[in-house]
Amino acid sequence: MTGINENAAFDVEFIRKDFPILQQKVHGKPFVFLDSGASAQKPIQVINAMKESVYTQYANVHRGAYTMSANMTDSYEAVRQQIANFIGAESSEEIIFTKNSTEAINLVAYSYGRLLKPGQGVIISEMEHHANLVPWQMLRDRAGINLYIAPIRDEGELDMLALETLLAKGNIALVTITHMSNVLGTINPVKLIAEMAHKAGAKVLFDGSQAIVHQHVNVKEIDADFYTFTGHKLYGPTGIGVLWGRKELLEAMPPFMGGGDMIDTVTFEHSTWADLPTKFEAGTQPITQVIGLGAAISYIQKIGYDVIEAHDDKLVHYALTKMKEIPGLKIIGHPYKRGGVIAFVMENIHAHDIATLLDQDGVAIRAGHHCAEPLLKRLHYTSVARASFGIYSTIEEINVFVKTLYKIRKLFS
Repeated sequence: MTGINENAAFDVEFIRKDFPILQQKVHGKPFVFLDSGASAQKPIQVINAMKESVYTQYANVHRGAYTMSANMTDSYEAVRQQIANFIGAESSEEIIFTKNSTEAINLVAYSYGRLLKPGQGVIISEMEHHANLVPWQMLRDRAGINLYIAPIRDEGELDMLALETLLAKGNIALVTITHMSNVLGTINPVKLIAEMAHKAGAKVLFDGSQAIVHQHVNVKEIDADFYTFTGHKLYGPTGIGVLWGRKELLEAMPPFMGGGDMIDTVTFEHSTWADLPTKFEAGTQPITQVIGLGAAISYIQKIGYDVIEAHDDKLVHYALTKMKEIPGLKIIGHPYKRGGVIAFVMENIHAHDIATLLDQDGVAIRAGHHCAEPLLKRLHYTSVARASFGIYSTIEEINVFVKTLYKIRKLFS
């Protein structure tokens, strides 16, 4: 059975039927999963697509002259074209498969970073996940580039005037910023950021790990140069991510890793590289995971981003309204445009205690620094709790979540 009813309005209860894991109980309570920002649950369509590919046509891709390998290669490459269409890329050659967004960003930091010269600058922001911070620190230490940090405002939005000032320093090669913060939920004005960066002669990379889950992304419309996202947050499997880059940039970049498949010719003395996208895909690829990602993209496209965004907005507005009524609870950040992520703290209660006690009522949230330690330090916290929503999240689940927060408040009062 499928929960997608293409002839009806969005019905979250119908959608939930596609997610077997949500039918479970935890500690004897209905399972309320509010940690989709870390890794989303998988619909049966994704599970079945991966199972079917293993049961009926599993073989390595690109390497076999036999029927099953050719069929698997066709299915694998069809997903690459599907992703190109999904994000508005010019060509499937611009779609590079990685194992996650982290690897995709590291690929750019290493390969595009090889084209940068000492003294050139890279700008990131204060709200970055470690995956969009640490690779640039490594490039700074290795290649002598300058790393600049664009500050955020107290409400959790990027300080655009400060970004403009940094761009005015000159010799900025790259601006690399999250499309949506995994802590604050802030949706950054990426089209404006790209315009500002290009005007200053810089390229732009956007980490779309969170954003692409909650809204439609067209890389041409936002005028990006690189864009990354990961499958496991997009209702697909772990082990698969995507780097999109402009063809002329990817062609100019040296390979990230060496090995099989990414070569054209090899001798003991010298090797030459394959054309795009194979140049950046050394070794055996995550074949089954690619099939799963394709199924996940088909799934959300059938639902439609218009209804996904409307559902997301409804959940965020309702949750913020209810949470603000809880004594001693503070929402972290108040951006003008927020995706389905809400971080918070409660007076005199550690975030890990909040998460542990919520779990006793079957509610799963995330607690900690969320791989964004510098951001939390900027906000004067070491650990915060975070609830994040998916297409299967409901108002009723938020009510259970809020009710338990009241119980926690009372317990510690």
